[in-house]
Amino acid sequence: MGADHKPEWSDPNNPESCSSIVRKGQEQEGQAAALQKNIRFQKRRSSEPTVDELYEGVIKGNRSILARAITLVESNAEQHFQKAQQLLQKLLSHSGKSIRIGITGVPGAGKSTFIEAFGTYLCSLGHHVAVLAIDPSSSISGGSILGDKTRMEQLSRNPRAFIRPSPTAGKLGGVHRKTREAMLICEAAGFDVILIETVGVGQSEVIIRDMVDFFMLLVLTGAGDELQGMKKGIMELADAILVHKADAANKQKAEQTRKEYNRILHFLQPATKGWATKAYTCSSLTQEGISGIWDVIQSFEQTGKTSGVFDNRRKIQAREWLYSMIADQLLFSFYHHVDVKSALPKLENEVIAGETTVATAVEKLFNTFSGSK
Repeated sequence: MGADHKPEWSDPNNPESCSSIVRKGQEQEGQAAALQKNIRFQKRRSSEPTVDELYEGVIKGNRSILARAITLVESNAEQHFQKAQQLLQKLLSHSGKSIRIGITGVPGAGKSTFIEAFGTYLCSLGHHVAVLAIDPSSSISGGSILGDKTRMEQLSRNPRAFIRPSPTAGKLGGVHRKTREAMLICEAAGFDVILIETVGVGQSEVIIRDMVDFFMLLVLTGAGDELQGMKKGIMELADAILVHKADAANKQKAEQTRKEYNRILHFLQPATKGWATKAYTCSSLTQEGISGIWDVIQSFEQTGKTSGVFDNRRKIQAREWLYSMIADQLLFSFYHHVDVKSALPKLENEVIAGETTVATAVEKLFNTFSGSK
């Protein structure tokens, strides 16, 4: 190694004033390639699994592959659509063997707390439980706001459970537009109980009714005031009403609320033919009433399969799924049409400025979409 010398920016007339020195480096064994000039370092990209790899992983119950498969079907990217449909087609024969349960409720009813207690109980019986928790969407990122997986800490650690939070993406009724596909994939992965939690309660909850077998509504005590504000329609959709948080000092009030709901339900048409909707009390804190709810669901399934109502509902839901997908596909095709994307901003400004009526603008856009003059 040569002698040390001062850097070129030091004062040649006063070299001792500069404390820096330049020293020739030594090349260690195995570093030759790393010292080559003009090497571009790139982050290693993880290759996307093929349809066959996703299929095999889902069938074997691989959690990582299951999550990636659901992410694929939830994607809005055009290049993912065909791949997702191929996967769903392969998994179709492995689906449909679960009991699908929809859960909604008034704000503060404790839906996530109940699902954790109920799901944990089902896992203790040997069932495999998948929870599709539909969260409100962030207007900025589009992602889930509530993060139900973090609120179901005990259930999320259970090896027999799988929790998937999904943003509503602005979908009416608080149900993600790809919830049906996610449910199908979970069934193919071997989950025999599917729990779907919605954002809240409202008239548009008919959407969740159209994709589940059993629909339950969670309410709180104080039904007198609550019934005034609750829409009659949502009560007519429920197969069971659960008065939640029936524990401690609230237990007596919960029992009174249950009786009030049963008096109301007596005058309403049942949501499922041949099944009488009733109100029950339960507590996720003390576990009281949790096992009884599962008994009610099993009784519902047995009654429905015996009468044929269960299978008939599945067929009707498949038909509704078809029409729902047609509407989604038309909407997607319309807004991604090249000429429509070009004409929409101009017509939008004309409508805002009062130069064109809304009906005229819509007609022009649809004529552009269909290729009419």
